[in-house]
Amino acid sequence: MSKKQKDNDLEQQQAADASLNENQPKPKRTDDGNLSFEELKRRVTEDDDTPVAALTLRKILGGDILSADVVRRQVWLCLLIAFFVTFYVAFRYQCQQDIIDIANLESDLTDAKYKALSSSSTLTERCRESRVIELLRLHQDSTLSASNQPPYKIYIPEK
Repeated sequence: MSKKQKDNDLEQQQAADASLNENQPKPKRTDDGNLSFEELKRRVTEDDDTPVAALTLRKILGGDILSADVVRRQVWLCLLIAFFVTFYVAFRYQCQQDIIDIANLESDLTDAKYKALSSSSTLTERCRESRVIELLRLHQDSTLSASNQPPYKIYIPEK
């Protein structure tokens, strides 16, 4: 831009400022047409309630939305919501882990039941009288043999 254009733009800016605020003194401007630091400092305060013109992605990503008065007033609510969301996610994850553990333990229990049933049937089969007699016949060197006499009861008189 040429110097004439800059001067022309500066004059138009000052004319616009003067028409808006005729009662207020003219703001101090630098040579390039921008407001001076003192003027900006005077105009911008913490209690500035000027509405945001438009919510843009640039303002959101730049963090300008966090300086809005509404967000500053609701910061504790935002923190509480974040805490509850974290709490919810953590307990849901823990619940899923518990369900997986329960499923694994149930499958281990089923396996243990089948092994116990198998062991019990094997023991019952080996302890049958017919099986014991058969094993005694196979091992001829054993001094044990099946009894030829039927069992009988022995009565002991009480004194």
